[in-house]
Amino acid sequence: MKIALVVLVILILIAVMLGASFIGRRNQMAVAREAVNEQWGQVDVDLQRRADLIPNLVETVKGYATQEQIVFGDIAKARSALIGARTPSDKIAANGALDSALSRLLVISERYPELKSNQNFLRLQDELAGTENRIAIERRRYNEAVQSYNNLIVTFPNSLVASMSGFTHNDAYFKTEEGAREVPKVNFNFNNAPATTPAPASPAPAHP
Repeated sequence: MKIALVVLVILILIAVMLGASFIGRRNQMAVAREAVNEQWGQVDVDLQRRADLIPNLVETVKGYATQEQIVFGDIAKARSALIGARTPSDKIAANGALDSALSRLLVISERYPELKSNQNFLRLQDELAGTENRIAIERRRYNEAVQSYNNLIVTFPNSLVASMSGFTHNDAYFKTEEGAREVPKVNFNFNNAPATTPAPASPAPAHP
């Protein structure tokens, strides 16, 4: 009778320890998942800030480059997709398309030297560059949070707890390289190159 009681106590203790371990690991995963969600919120705020800047930038460029309708249309389509996206994966995909179209717009602006005297364009470009820098920082932090969460749920015995508690692998992260989102630097100094003039030819020596 005593042996059975001891065995029962041991089993109860093991069950309590396993249960505590299970709850502890599940809470750890929940914290990691919440960190991902919180960091995505920071990324989303900066993506929205950039989306708000783009219409004014496009309208300013249109004043000098009305014939670039394809690029303007691509930007409008990508911006609408970004604003309408509801999941991080969809927003990341739409953001990639917007990056590409926006880069083309800024490259096109180099063809129009008149823009260098447009203070509105220069101000918007500075604001866009600052927003891009914030996006790059928050994107890196978001990717790190996703990686930490994914690493946490795939290791044993966490993988068992994750499968039993509904924690799944997160594939919604930015896969582009760090330099891919850098805004092209628009060079407005079209007249800085020094003009070169041929040196005067030396007079031919006189022959006696």
